[in-house]
Amino acid sequence: MSLAGIRHWVFDMDGTLTVAVHDFAAIRVALNIPPEDDILTHLAALPAAEAQAKHAWLLEHERDLAIASQPAEGAVELVRELAGRGVQLGILTRNARELAHVTLEAIGLADCFPVDSILGRDEAPPKPHPGGLLKLAEAWAVDPAQMVMVGDYRFDLDCGRAAGTRTVLVNLPDNPWPELADWHAADCRALRDLLS
Repeated sequence: MSLAGIRHWVFDMDGTLTVAVHDFAAIRVALNIPPEDDILTHLAALPAAEAQAKHAWLLEHERDLAIASQPAEGAVELVRELAGRGVQLGILTRNARELAHVTLEAIGLADCFPVDSILGRDEAPPKPHPGGLLKLAEAWAVDPAQMVMVGDYRFDLDCGRAAGTRTVLVNLPDNPWPELADWHAADCRALRDLLS
């Protein structure tokens, strides 16, 4: 199947549709998380009260970042073109759903993504778990093989592979995971060029 033939697109958000601004090392320091640990996995293993307090800090920190979001190179044009073609669009993010809305508003794409097609860390297990993609496939009544997961990190590709979707890696000049990406584009502008 050609990329242009795919009618169901799911995007990661931070670093994919936006310029990456999260300083994960600083977040780990602020929340006293070991440098090698995944932030969400670490928080999930904490006692409830401590986890709740740290999640609240993370939400406020990420809210400030969301409000100031800038679109990634070519992202607005890519999403607008796909929307214009009548493609079904979704977001699967490890961020909170409410902040996904704030981010999409900030970059001018909120009208392109139906609310129920935006899944955050509370609506689905965090990537690389395939649950979010499978949930969207079910909601859209489509086989995962008819979908594509677009992201800027290995978790996005692993998630797509586990769910049985096609995968696109963007916003990295080189592809460190060629075995996981069906397509690679240096940025969203280059990805849009692959559609023609």
